[in-house]
Amino acid sequence: MKRFLIWSLVFGIVAAAGAAGFSSLRASRRGANGAYRTATARRGDVTSVVTSTGTVQPVLNVQVGSFVSGPVKKVYVDFNSKVKKDELLAEIDPRLYEAALAHEQAGLLHAQADKVRVEALLEQARLDYGRAVQLKPANAIAQTDLDAYIANRKSLKAQVDLAAAAIEECKANLATAKANLEYCKITSPRDGIVTDRKVDPGQTVAAAFQTPTMFVVAPDLDKKVFVYASVDEADIGRIRDAQKSHQPVSFVVDAYPNDVFHGRITQVRLNPTTVQNVVTYTVIVEAPNPKMKLIPGLTANLTFQVDRHTQVLTIPNAALRFRPTVDQVRPQDRTVLEGENLDGEITSSAASRSLDEIAAAGGNRNRKIVWIPDGERLAALKVVTGLNDKQCSEILSDNLKEGQEVVVGKKTAGP
Repeated sequence: MKRFLIWSLVFGIVAAAGAAGFSSLRASRRGANGAYRTATARRGDVTSVVTSTGTVQPVLNVQVGSFVSGPVKKVYVDFNSKVKKDELLAEIDPRLYEAALAHEQAGLLHAQADKVRVEALLEQARLDYGRAVQLKPANAIAQTDLDAYIANRKSLKAQVDLAAAAIEECKANLATAKANLEYCKITSPRDGIVTDRKVDPGQTVAAAFQTPTMFVVAPDLDKKVFVYASVDEADIGRIRDAQKSHQPVSFVVDAYPNDVFHGRITQVRLNPTTVQNVVTYTVIVEAPNPKMKLIPGLTANLTFQVDRHTQVLTIPNAALRFRPTVDQVRPQDRTVLEGENLDGEITSSAASRSLDEIAAAGGNRNRKIVWIPDGERLAALKVVTGLNDKQCSEILSDNLKEGQEVVVGKKTAGP
């Protein structure tokens, strides 16, 4: 009986050791293959975007200056004042220009009176000439006297023309004086909002060599604004395509972080900006501004929608980035991990490749590999991707079906 108990105990120990070894081997095999996180290929929307930063600016900045010089008599508007077209903004002291206007008015009266005087002399010369002509047949007047009457009449007629020209000259001077007097009143050329005021009452404005800026008026600032975005040269081709297809633009500003503003691309400027060998292009985005939240100078973080595909087969981008180890995949798929290049990436030997080879490699950039569970190992599946965003990619090939699982990563060990 004692021997039976001893053999039973030995048999139990051996069985327990065998079970433990089998469990350890199975766990070790699962550890080699890995416990994977998977995702399901499903239908959804994919939006390709380009991000950028920019600055909010008025659609137009109208600089209002003074054509005449003199002390500023009055200023009628301030910063942020809403003004209408031809509304009075400021006034230059008009006394010198009023005196100049009075001087030109007096000059015009003098010229008009001088013309009347010369016309009277011309009329007298015509009468004298007529009487001389009547006396000529009777030889009652010498020929020289008759010639003098003729010359006097022509001279006075020329003086009448000179007087008429002097009147026109005085009228022009008078118009100039009136214009200078009107320029003393600084008015707004457009409806808008005063964004800058550079003068105060009593300040002297000198307009001898260049027109000084007194105010800056932003027309239609309460209707729309421009966002000047700086876009990298690598993305400018996609931005131009987005402009042609009328893709929307959304952006946020730090002043209102919870508000999303929307606009549209109105212009892609061809003038590049190069800073430390980085080339960027200016893209103009027009956005409505009825609530006046977008004020000049705000920094905007923009998202340009380049393209959008709806209800297409998609997988997470993590599935395209996942790479297992050699012992975790089927033997027939190990060549994929041993150097087969499906992405068409140009390696360090690109200098020795022809342009056709480089172009062909570029055409293969959308060929990717995803891994799908196949028993206790993983199988490689070649797919063709389309549009992608930060989260998922569109699948164009037919070998991946909707609802099929793809590996996106390894599971972390539990507690």
